[in-house]
Amino acid sequence: MIGDIVETKQCQLKDVMDLFRSGQVVKVCAPMVRYSKLAFRTLVRKYSCDLCYTPMIVAADFVRSAKARDSEFTTNKDGIDLNCGCPQRWAMAEGYGACLINKPELVRDMVRHVRNQIDNPRFSVSIKIRIHEDLKRTVDLCQKAEATGVSWITVHGRSVEERHQPVHYDAIKIIKQSMSIPIVANGDIKTLEDAENVHHLTGADGIMVARGLLANPAMFAGYEETPLRCIQDWVDIALEHGTPFTCFHHHLMYMMERITSKQEKKVFNVLSSTSAVLDYLNDHYGV
Repeated sequence: MIGDIVETKQCQLKDVMDLFRSGQVVKVCAPMVRYSKLAFRTLVRKYSCDLCYTPMIVAADFVRSAKARDSEFTTNKDGIDLNCGCPQRWAMAEGYGACLINKPELVRDMVRHVRNQIDNPRFSVSIKIRIHEDLKRTVDLCQKAEATGVSWITVHGRSVEERHQPVHYDAIKIIKQSMSIPIVANGDIKTLEDAENVHHLTGADGIMVARGLLANPAMFAGYEETPLRCIQDWVDIALEHGTPFTCFHHHLMYMMERITSKQEKKVFNVLSSTSAVLDYLNDHYGV
């Protein structure tokens, strides 16, 4: 099994489903390998992100390796997401990720199994999928999962084979209209305006963003580019969590992409220590 942990921003909620009952579009940070660590999830929650996903966790590795558990299981409690949407070749080759959308009975059984292991009925169990070329198969998969008690479904509006082709928001709309549980739309959403447009196009209850939040963690709070305050927050949070330098640096490279010149990038992107990065930020941006 392969999945993600789901966290909420609002710890006072009785359960995560209260977000979907609020009447507001739920703003979601997608699971991203190497990047969805606790420090980054803490950052985006400061800037109006409601739900955050951990990176994908491969159950077999998690059970076998204490290192994997220490690395990946730094989380707040809320829910489990079964990742049936990852198109990466290594996941597909192992029989999980997006290839699971072709096994609706297995997905149904996994949802049922997770439900049976947890006594708390408010604990969320969600799935994340891609679409089939024949959308009837996707609707059938979703309806089977709904009948088993899945809390919500995130739909990336591309097939497994599609990478950079336009997202099929019309397909997400059809899925939404076919279900009574919340649907979260995913795919090529890079600004708050994009998120609002996709909500209106699909009727989705939530919007999931990946690279848009890497480039601008304050996106959901309405900022068009990463504000300096957000960069300062990242520095403070990352240092507090003991974030490894490569991760710390790479996040800053993404965040500063739109606010730095080519010449600045040439200098900043080759810095090789936390102290060098901190000195650069202080000298050039007063951070």
